[in-house]
Amino acid sequence: MSSTATQQHSTSFGDRFRRARAAIGGQYVFDVIAWAVALILAAAFRYEFAVQNVDWWALVRLSLAAAILQFIFGRIFFLYRGRYRTGSFHEARALAFTVASVSVILAIPTLVFGTWLHIPRSTVLVALPLTFTLISAARYVRRMMAERRAKPSAAAQRTIIYGAGYMANFLVPQMLTDPTSKYLPVALIDDSPAKRNLWVHGVPVKGTRRDLVHIARREGATTLIVTIARADSRLIQEIKADADAAGLRMLMLPLLGDVLEGRSKLGDLKDVSIEDLIGRHPVDTEVESIADYLTGKRVLVTGGGGSIGSVLCREIAKFHPSELFILDRDESGLQGTQLMVEGNGLLATGSTILADIRDADAIDRIFEETRPDVVFHAAALKHLPMLERYPEEAWKTNILGTLNVLTSAMKIKVSTFVNISTDKAANPTSVLGHSKRVAEKLTSWAATETSAKYLSVRFGNVIGSRGSMLPTFTTLIEAGGPLTITHPDVTRYFMTIPEACQLVVQAGAVGLPGEVLILDMGEPVRILDVAKQMIAMSGRNIEIVYTGLRPGEKLDEELLGEGEVDSRPHHPKISHAAVRPLDPAKMSKEEWLARCGVIRTESLPPVT
Repeated sequence: MSSTATQQHSTSFGDRFRRARAAIGGQYVFDVIAWAVALILAAAFRYEFAVQNVDWWALVRLSLAAAILQFIFGRIFFLYRGRYRTGSFHEARALAFTVASVSVILAIPTLVFGTWLHIPRSTVLVALPLTFTLISAARYVRRMMAERRAKPSAAAQRTIIYGAGYMANFLVPQMLTDPTSKYLPVALIDDSPAKRNLWVHGVPVKGTRRDLVHIARREGATTLIVTIARADSRLIQEIKADADAAGLRMLMLPLLGDVLEGRSKLGDLKDVSIEDLIGRHPVDTEVESIADYLTGKRVLVTGGGGSIGSVLCREIAKFHPSELFILDRDESGLQGTQLMVEGNGLLATGSTILADIRDADAIDRIFEETRPDVVFHAAALKHLPMLERYPEEAWKTNILGTLNVLTSAMKIKVSTFVNISTDKAANPTSVLGHSKRVAEKLTSWAATETSAKYLSVRFGNVIGSRGSMLPTFTTLIEAGGPLTITHPDVTRYFMTIPEACQLVVQAGAVGLPGEVLILDMGEPVRILDVAKQMIAMSGRNIEIVYTGLRPGEKLDEELLGEGEVDSRPHHPKISHAAVRPLDPAKMSKEEWLARCGVIRTESLPPVT
């Protein structure tokens, strides 16, 4: 910053400080005047306004004592230290304590020595409510004047707030007292009959959602802000339809988790997203209460540069492991994760490891050097149609790569190993599904060999992960279409990245050796509905083209495989199922390819 800019900043701060001190000083002067007026009125009431009977010098002495005590107790209760917002409840409480304390100190000698002091004994008792009323009224008027000056400009968008609860009580006054606010609240709507006559900081509830179109026209509103916490997808879809019918732009407040983690501020507003319409609000798995197995431990994450692995690393870092090792073959992905977790992308420390899980010798060496206590295995190939074309790549990475990581972990006696799988491993029909199913069985085998906590976690489609459906649809829409869908009736389960990562962390705490854990992801979502909603939100005329189901692709995904029992011993939203182990000595590449439906002419020996 230049010296001129520094000087200007210093001057500006000094001006604000002087203005604040002047305001507090003026406030104290008025409080002293209020005490004097109240004491005079109290004495006049006592003598039925026969003011010639009042001992004015006694009242002057009493007023001076009140002024001194008001300053002392005002400082004690921070009334004159700039702690409270003018006219706030907290200031009113401090003011009540101050006035009451002054009154008690003044009342005792007045009651005992009133005749000797020439002051009626009732004076202070009558003055107390008068003083509090005068001082409070002055502060209220001052606050009203300040809020009127701070009101948004005429250019602010006239806004309807949906939901008259706690968040509205936070948002409305913020809008009304910010001259730079883009939004001016003109009405609230709420479906609760109990809030029919409610006003929130001067803004009335004018009806329910059924009245939205009428209210929008009458108030000239252009924007609707939804303040309902964790509204489900169906409600959001209905509100969005009503907002569109009323010609309103719909905005929403961020989730509390985003606020707490610093990704958003409480007052931030965002357009309704396709994630909101899908309705995957993260399930609270209460992971904080059971993830202490990570604290002080050495933790390694394979595939840590991916979209899921990177957020998983950030989630793990919250629990303060002694060391967190991030392994990936993508150096750019490693840098991105290091930026997210450590706040730098220098790639110069031992926490970032560049390696391919296909390289058994390299993985062995890395495990010997890092000696992790806990391993999260997220490295994998995941694109179903690509693996249908190149099944041997799935074999090398998803099966042999997993076996390499498991073998190295077993050698150094890793205590907890969590393998990340997919719902496509349940009754698999694709190369991807079959490869991840074998990875689950190999993990179960490692559990039987070690009796340690080696287990798997099954995901649905992860919203926003690299190469997933929603980013792909967004790219196609931005390019002008067409938007391609395999089948009009295809459905999928969805979960958010934070939700997926919390499930992985929790699995390491509550899962048993050889199990697979599956999150209850609610009802499956029809992909065609998602596509239509995204096109509608884009405002473009995009064609939808049906390409037919791809080889190995299911119309509807499953979460549990044949013979797997849905048991939920720890959390009502997390299923536990047992997985049969597979000894790698009995694993045959040829047999696996045949099971995947891949026809091979040459004969290959079993892989040991």
